[in-house]
Amino acid sequence: MKVKGLYDKSFEHDGCGVGFVADVKGQKQNKVIKDAITALKNLNHRGASGYEEGTGDGAGILFQIPDRFFRAVLVDIGVELPEEGKYAVGMMFLPVSSIDRTSVRALFDRIVEEMGCKTICWRKVPVDDSMLGKTAKESRPVIEQVFVEKGKGIETKDEFERKLFLIRKKFEKSLRSLGVSDNVYVASLSCYTIVYKGMLVAHQLEEFYLDLKDEKLESCFCMFHSRFSTNTFPSWQLAQPFRMLSHNGEINTLRGNINWMRAREHVMNSSFFSDRELDILKPVIYEGYSDSAILDQVFELLVKAGRSPQHAMLMMIPEAWENNKFLDEKIRSFYEYHSCLMEPWDGPAFVSFTDGKVIGASLDRNGLRPGRYVITKDDYVVVASEAGVVDIPPEIVRYKGKLEPGRMFFIDFEKKKIVDDEEIKLALAKAKPYREWVKKNLVYLEDIPAPRKLKSVSGERSLLKRQIIFGYTEEDISFVIKPMVERGLWNLGSMGNDTPLAVLSRKPQLLFNYFKQMFAQVTNPPLDPIREEMVTTVQMVIGREANILEPGEDACRQIMIRRPILTVEELDKLKSLDGQRGFRAKTYSILFDPNSGHEGMEETLDRLFEEVENDINSGVNVVILSDRGVGKERVPIPSLLACAGLHNYLVDKRLRTSTALIVETGDAREVHHFSLLIGYGASAICPYLAYETIEKLFNNGELESVSSLDEAIERYIQASIKGVVKVMSKMGISTISSYHGAQIFEAVGLGDELIEKYFKHTISRIGGIGLKHVFEDVLRFYKQAYGGTGSRTSILLVGGQFQWFRTGEYHAYNPETIFRLQLSTRRGDYKLFKQFSKFVNEENKEFPTIRSLFDFAYEKCKPVPIDEVEPVDEIVKRFGTSAMSFGSISKEAHETLAIAMNMIGGWSNTGEGGEDPERYRTMPDGKSRRCRIKQVASGRFGVTAEYLSNADEIQIKIAQGAKPGEGGELPGKKVYPWIAKVRYTTPGVTLISPPPHHDIYSIEDLAQLIHDLKCANPRARISVKLTAEAGVGTVAAGVTKARSDVILISGHDGGTGASPLTSIKYAGIPWELGLAEVQQTLVINNLRDKVTLQVDGQLKTGRDVVIGALLGAEEFGFGTAALIVLGCVMMRKCHKNQCPVGIATQDPELRKKFSGKPEYLVNFMRFVAQEVREYMARLGFRRFDEMVGRSDLLKVKKVDGHPKANSLRLERIIEIPEKFRENPVRKIAGQDHQLEKSLDNLLIEKVKEAIETKKPVCVEM
Repeated sequence: MKVKGLYDKSFEHDGCGVGFVADVKGQKQNKVIKDAITALKNLNHRGASGYEEGTGDGAGILFQIPDRFFRAVLVDIGVELPEEGKYAVGMMFLPVSSIDRTSVRALFDRIVEEMGCKTICWRKVPVDDSMLGKTAKESRPVIEQVFVEKGKGIETKDEFERKLFLIRKKFEKSLRSLGVSDNVYVASLSCYTIVYKGMLVAHQLEEFYLDLKDEKLESCFCMFHSRFSTNTFPSWQLAQPFRMLSHNGEINTLRGNINWMRAREHVMNSSFFSDRELDILKPVIYEGYSDSAILDQVFELLVKAGRSPQHAMLMMIPEAWENNKFLDEKIRSFYEYHSCLMEPWDGPAFVSFTDGKVIGASLDRNGLRPGRYVITKDDYVVVASEAGVVDIPPEIVRYKGKLEPGRMFFIDFEKKKIVDDEEIKLALAKAKPYREWVKKNLVYLEDIPAPRKLKSVSGERSLLKRQIIFGYTEEDISFVIKPMVERGLWNLGSMGNDTPLAVLSRKPQLLFNYFKQMFAQVTNPPLDPIREEMVTTVQMVIGREANILEPGEDACRQIMIRRPILTVEELDKLKSLDGQRGFRAKTYSILFDPNSGHEGMEETLDRLFEEVENDINSGVNVVILSDRGVGKERVPIPSLLACAGLHNYLVDKRLRTSTALIVETGDAREVHHFSLLIGYGASAICPYLAYETIEKLFNNGELESVSSLDEAIERYIQASIKGVVKVMSKMGISTISSYHGAQIFEAVGLGDELIEKYFKHTISRIGGIGLKHVFEDVLRFYKQAYGGTGSRTSILLVGGQFQWFRTGEYHAYNPETIFRLQLSTRRGDYKLFKQFSKFVNEENKEFPTIRSLFDFAYEKCKPVPIDEVEPVDEIVKRFGTSAMSFGSISKEAHETLAIAMNMIGGWSNTGEGGEDPERYRTMPDGKSRRCRIKQVASGRFGVTAEYLSNADEIQIKIAQGAKPGEGGELPGKKVYPWIAKVRYTTPGVTLISPPPHHDIYSIEDLAQLIHDLKCANPRARISVKLTAEAGVGTVAAGVTKARSDVILISGHDGGTGASPLTSIKYAGIPWELGLAEVQQTLVINNLRDKVTLQVDGQLKTGRDVVIGALLGAEEFGFGTAALIVLGCVMMRKCHKNQCPVGIATQDPELRKKFSGKPEYLVNFMRFVAQEVREYMARLGFRRFDEMVGRSDLLKVKKVDGHPKANSLRLERIIEIPEKFRENPVRKIAGQDHQLEKSLDNLLIEKVKEAIETKKPVCVEM
């Protein structure tokens, strides 16, 4: 189903309840299936339903073909089945149209016959859909079973399975020619197993499928799955189990995994399939399905091509073997060998898998999904997402335990035994001489001899001119490179990002700046790169990959690099390869003539791609892209453009796995740049100009903390690697080989044509610039170096990305705006405030934000008198101050914020630092210092029962705008005794919250925490704080289903007390995009009436509030603006405890300089509210609620002299599809938390007398 707007089907996520019941001895019995259905019902809370009671996200079971049952039901219609094992059953979802169904059956029957088998009959599966919700019923397919007889010449059941695999794949391909592929789905087609599933709530499965009530249904195992999805549109197909597995988790590296599998198809061959048959099996992956379905597709191929299920699973989801010193060397070699064949499918996962003869369950390398098992004395097994799903008397339990990270629980029914994890891995490791193959073929970079001095490339010798050509600024050196060398870590910053998006900036931009890092929130956790270092690895193999389907020693003839950022000497080793041990390198220039225009840039890239393709076919397997040699006649193509374009070109040509792709570049110098290059296919990077810059700093004596140039460069590389690990861990990815080519970024401001050719499959939802604008930025850097208009060739430009400078990048908070805001609020002068807001809203010609490109469609409105508009006193109740912790800011500032907001009935937020209980008491003058919102963050600092009970709203912080995917950080120098007391920590010790909540690893975990907090304080609203990114809409749909009362969407430009600069600048997206996506998704899903939407991120004026409301927000947070009103002058020293105005410091002397008063903030909030009223009057709204969600009253304006801004397609932000315009657009109904069903509340009610009278009571439940 295609929907206009910002929603995209690929954004969907799910969390689940999964497991299986099995009889280890292989005895088929009906009890196994009944117990699995019981388990499924008991995991109902791990599934979900949307706005309709009877429409579920999906539930199903998979079990062995019940031969006795099918014989009985088919004999009634005169059909006699062949003997067991000589027929297969297909579970088919067919179109509602009888004409289409007839065509589909005929097509299937013809393909079966062509493949040498025979269709026995079709059977309509009896169902009762009376209990289904409207959506589930309307989207329900006709469900039929097809019975297929084994053909002549097929000797074994496994051969029959492979034939059925071919039949299904050919059928799926042929369906596309009929134009009904979206309405037909083969849930299973096997001689071993069958799947019953649907868009059901768990308890509906047995009622819907009448077959499941029959006692003749027998199996020795039954896999089950209940889905909790964020998806917007109904889908019977996406219910699980799939054909061979059930999956609870997220494949975070999916885009890369898909690309690599596509590329591998070129070299696939198999002793089990002919070349013609392999063509039928391609493409291996059908896109448009969920990550779990794609995982199943690849797993199925590996098993059908001859690997055992346990072997295939260890290939796809290996344990964390790289840093495990205690791992058996044979097993290590097994993993090392297979790392040359396939990158891990990385992300939190509990996978249950089967081929009908064995069944197993495995966790990801981090163990980020729960799994429990119980084994009885009579060899009966239950494995599930949690314990207790099947009632088993304690006296018959032999053993119970939990699945461990990277380990497998496995039953072999032919051997009638549970096979130990180590036994499985040792058996596989000994099956082939992997150790010998690895020793013989795998080459380590450090073992390649250093070459004689290579020929240097001619070009510009001046370091300064080359720095200017590559866009270096003074800030790059002082804020990025120098701190990385001196600290061996990325640099920290504070106060958020108030510069324009790259596409809205009038300064020339590096192409890197148009991309935003994505991150995990709710549906899967970010990782902790510090505490989980053991499961993280940055080593990678490079070179030509071999056939994935047939093991052979040539598969590991590759080069192992220990880290993806190379020194010049290491790169020279690779450059020198010319056939040694099968490796051949070639260096390709990515320079072009600046006079040739953007057409010349494009032609150079086209020639490059074709040349590399031809050379790969001639034996080159180490491709090196280099921009050395820049000068007056040669300028560099952005390395990201060349790298990503070539990577995707080779993927399309099915050649990407035939070569390594190394980038030798002058433009990459910081963590974000390296992350992008690796994410878009670079196997390794050599940032030579950064090294030369470091050399100059060292020679000038500017690096006092290092004793040698080698040490300086090593520190820089270490800082870069740690930074890349931090970036990929935000997305929940542990291995650099999985991150490689995964493209986990969103482009903000790149046009469709540019994306399609060079950054294929990258999310870019509002369009933007093309190659012409990219070239123009390159040319502007070139002219600065060689004397164009306004150039300064003798020094580097200042930059201004991280700090305001008069000649630097525009900052929304600059001396003029700060002065006007502070003066107006301190004087309480609304006219002065209007000067401030006019400057921000109109006179400013920079257009730094997306909302600055919107106008109001006054022509559609009938104005109303302003005295009929909702009063200021009511509007300010929708306002709050953003979360700022006591510790990040001073006691005086924190309490002033709370007092001010309490004075007007608004909201203040504790942040994650807790709150001194003294503040719960009313002050002598009747004012209150108590924050109405109590935040619960991952560190849980200061969270107590008393803290929670003193909340009007409890906010679960999942992500923060300035550093999504990371935990909060309070430097030790700010942890004074009074801070440590409130946080229950030790003075002077740096406090770093873990990136994930360690009790929220999935959407169903969040639902549990929401329920627990609501039970702790039934009066409080429960809020979930998310950060804007592509896909936040589907996450918000899941959060709404998890019964959150409020969802806060934070923009990427939110403030912070301390955060890595790379996160401040490059993580998250503007709130306008995030809010609009959430609004559209909730409206389309008919969930919008259940939840209040809040927004924050650089809100300053009434215009900002009105645009937020029209896009769907009901409440609004002010952070940076509130601090500026109280005296902040944006010195950006919060993380250093050196705030000169006493706000972001704990230093007693500096705190004395705090001059803010509650009245200043009250003035600001009332001024904003009054300005809101003025806009409401012109737009014709009397009540604020009438304005919420009216995005039709926004229109996009064109900006004179700003072609980049005019290239954006912002219409998608304000679009609600016609079909859904009657759905609610704001909160109306609210959530039903069902607290009356809570066992605690039931017990409290029953023992109420005992509590009140202290008399004992007897309760029966």
